[in-house]
Amino acid sequence: MSTAITFSRYGGPDVLTRAEVDMPEPGPGQVRLRVRAASVNPLDLKIRSGLMADAFPVRFPMIPGLDAAGVVDAVGEGADMAVGDEVLGATAGGSYGEYALLDQPVAKPRELSWEVAASLVTVGQTAFRILGQLDVRAGQTLLVHGAGGSVGTVAVQLAAARGVTVIGTVGEHDVERVTALGATAVRYGDGWKERVQTAAPQGVDVVLDASGAGVLAESVALAGDSARVITIADMSAAQHGVRFSAGSAEDGQALPELVRLAATGKLTVPVWRAYPLDQAATAHADIEARRNKGKVVLLP
Repeated sequence: MSTAITFSRYGGPDVLTRAEVDMPEPGPGQVRLRVRAASVNPLDLKIRSGLMADAFPVRFPMIPGLDAAGVVDAVGEGADMAVGDEVLGATAGGSYGEYALLDQPVAKPRELSWEVAASLVTVGQTAFRILGQLDVRAGQTLLVHGAGGSVGTVAVQLAAARGVTVIGTVGEHDVERVTALGATAVRYGDGWKERVQTAAPQGVDVVLDASGAGVLAESVALAGDSARVITIADMSAAQHGVRFSAGSAEDGQALPELVRLAATGKLTVPVWRAYPLDQAATAHADIEARRNKGKVVLLP
């Protein structure tokens, strides 16, 4: 047996409880790791609340969590890792626990902290995937809504490194940080469209909405075509003819490339706070209240 955080009904953060669970056993190609850090993603909150019940049906009790980093302690047949290896990746069966399973583990370089390694997975692959879906190319102008958030921060850096001009809508407290990452930062809120037009007189080619702040209609107008706009946060996407992007990166090399960039200092993933595993409910509450200014992780 091992310890994990589970929930047995949909609801608020208080449905998350500590429980004794069966030790997960790795199947073919899988590894089991002793978790050193587990990332908390906004999708975890949506699944826990029941908001995603149709898209992500769950079997109760459920262990939440998508990403983890840790030390391999058991390997399944054909797994390309060994006991004692330090790895990270997307988990199969949840990450909020002492142990987790990975289908496609990626080696963790020593240069990466456990917290950053766990934080990189979903947000990094999401940004990588969307830039591919938008076919973002050097010389284009990309507008990122929510550029100060975790996915937005990674997208800004990846796009800027590819020779893309990036405009990012942010809160006042994120202007300096996002500017330092290579974007022209503009404040969100009333008048944001006019501020973007001033910052990008050449126009906007493609738009990533990572904010879900009701900006799709104006974004389509700026890009000139709904096919040039993707959201990961606005459930009204279909009303505007905009794609809602979900899932993992379609390129199997995305995570290794992201890990390489982060390990060499070419990609930054800000971690706001690390909580003990027992404080998972507090972590969820802080994210729901938008207190966090970066990634949140749990430390078993």
